Amino acid sequence: MVAQPGLVMADGNDLVLGRLGAHQSDGTVIGQNLELRGLASQLGVVLAPHLLTPADTPGFGGFELAFDYATTTIDNNAAYWRVREGAPDPSGTGVQAPGFLRTTGLFVRKGMWFPLPSFELGGGAVHLVDSRIWAGQLYAKLGLHEGYHDLPIPSVSVRGAVSRMMNQRELDLTVASLDVTLSKHLGIGGTWRLDPFIGWNLLMIVPRTEVVDGTPDIDPLDPAHPMDGASNFVFKEQQNIYRNRFFVGAKAQFAWFYLTLELELALKGSSVDDRQGTTSSCMLDSPTSSCDATDPAASQRTLSVSAGLDL
Repeated sequence: MVAQPGLVMADGNDLVLGRLGAHQSDGTVIGQNLELRGLASQLGVVLAPHLLTPADTPGFGGFELAFDYATTTIDNNAAYWRVREGAPDPSGTGVQAPGFLRTTGLFVRKGMWFPLPSFELGGGAVHLVDSRIWAGQLYAKLGLHEGYHDLPIPSVSVRGAVSRMMNQRELDLTVASLDVTLSKHLGIGGTWRLDPFIGWNLLMIVPRTEVVDGTPDIDPLDPAHPMDGASNFVFKEQQNIYRNRFFVGAKAQFAWFYLTLELELALKGSSVDDRQGTTSSCMLDSPTSSCDATDPAASQRTLSVSAGLDL
């Protein structure tokens, strides 16, 4: 048995974007804007930067090394998850994915004295388990108020971050993130420290596609299908997707070692890809790409844990 091009070494959570195309009687394929928006919205939340730190920065001499693990729920009944290589029915509907996706990550965080006091930079990489998908992430955090641990007022910080998906040929996905965090440092027995935190996060998800193979199961070099290239298509650029996310967590530290738990709730999608010249709403199996797509993504929950060294 000869493996099909593009599917070699593919894992269960790799993407086959051609499955989001509706085949027309003339042999062309129409990309389904509504389903692409839902897929990008939910996958964007999965790969979005997690906070996993209190509002306090580590100080200009501080340095952190962390390993993260997270599980994020998805709407596994949504038809667009048939893009998963491991979907049981690539052409159908119903349950097309597990109820959650898992990620692992490795990060470094460093306190800085420049350009502002209480400034922190961080970066790392996240891997979507059971796939070849990686996301590189960078962030910058500014502590607006911190260090007054003996007063009954919280520390406050703002952070900007970006996550960029890699290793998927047909889909480019960028997630920008802006969050505000409040936390409070608590000493326990003179040896442990506990920093509970809470905050709000705005995600801006930017999906872009390359040329998509509308018949991914057919070898384009097979002489038996000389017109296979006519089924290739491109999704029109969509307007940015916005998701609101709230989080709560706590960091427990003993000496140099720490453990952080965080629970996040991303509200359901509501942003609209408003196309000029039409007021028609996109439907499933739409025969046109000239329609307005409202983000159909359901709300999502993420449980994250981070373990590392705070030096």
